[in-house]
Amino acid sequence: MTLQVNNITKVVNGQVHIKPTTLTLETGHFNVLLGKTGSGKTSLIKMMAGLDPIADGQIIMDGNDVTKLSTQKRNISLVHQFFVNYPHMTVFDNIASPLKVAGMPKSEIQGRVEEAADILQLRPMLNRRPHELSGGQQQRTALARAIAKESRAVFLDEPLANLDYKLREELREQLPELFKGRGAVVVYATSEPEEALLLGGYTGLMDDGHVVQFGETANIYRKPGSLMAAAVFSDPPINTASVSKRGNEIQMGAAKWTVAVSDLADGEYTLAVRPHHVTPTPTAKNIVALVGDVLVTELSGSESSAHFRMPGADWVSLAHGVHPYEIGKSHPFYLDPAACFYFASDGSPAKEGSV
Repeated sequence: MTLQVNNITKVVNGQVHIKPTTLTLETGHFNVLLGKTGSGKTSLIKMMAGLDPIADGQIIMDGNDVTKLSTQKRNISLVHQFFVNYPHMTVFDNIASPLKVAGMPKSEIQGRVEEAADILQLRPMLNRRPHELSGGQQQRTALARAIAKESRAVFLDEPLANLDYKLREELREQLPELFKGRGAVVVYATSEPEEALLLGGYTGLMDDGHVVQFGETANIYRKPGSLMAAAVFSDPPINTASVSKRGNEIQMGAAKWTVAVSDLADGEYTLAVRPHHVTPTPTAKNIVALVGDVLVTELSGSESSAHFRMPGADWVSLAHGVHPYEIGKSHPFYLDPAACFYFASDGSPAKEGSV
């Protein structure tokens, strides 16, 4: 099963909400839509599900154009962040509801519901009603309904957002296994980068109604295509600074280091580096020594962070262990140049070229 989105757009009252978007989503892994609130994740899911009209473009499922088909005729499932269950029905009937609508025989319905209930540990709750369930059990019921339906595509719109931390962690670990081998295209929307990394698969980074980068999640983390993409996967926020390249040398203020000659053309760039690659003690052979005035320090579990100021930039260091920082005092820091990303001065991809 393949779900293709070909140059689709969404326009509301003359304003473009989803810019021309083309994606190919496949089975065998999670397809994650990652972006902050308002980036267009839910709108894109609703368009793929047939809930929102598209202004232009096509949606192809397994080679068939379903652009004008109703949601019911697309054989899809949608699980929201809210617990959407029928309050007057038992858990069994909630799970069975789409199967009954499809006119499936009772014997087959029984088998599918029980199988889905066993997968999601709901067998003891089948005779209860939603108000008798915890939040986690209600969301499991919604997931069980999607599994029992055996849809060609399953859309999960921030399904764990309203659960407490423990339940969120538990279900997050289970989700890839729940849909493994079922032959459905699974699309999962989230605003949490950590969730995208844990789910793996492929990720589409969304910003302002546009997919700015799509590919294997781990590859986007390692090779972001823009400053925005690099910043998404950084907590604390990514460090940036203006740098210049001349020959095989990068200069950032008083600090200098060498790079491969063919990596970048000479010019001005924006450097970006995640805080855990800026440490208070040397951690690599090819390190760049920096000095900054410590502004704020924080200790979280086994890690400590320091916000420090250098000429022209305020940065953050994140390192394991407890370190003897003094607020207002200068402190040495060490940058791993191999972990640096370089972008054009406006944050767009830097063009490679020989010197």
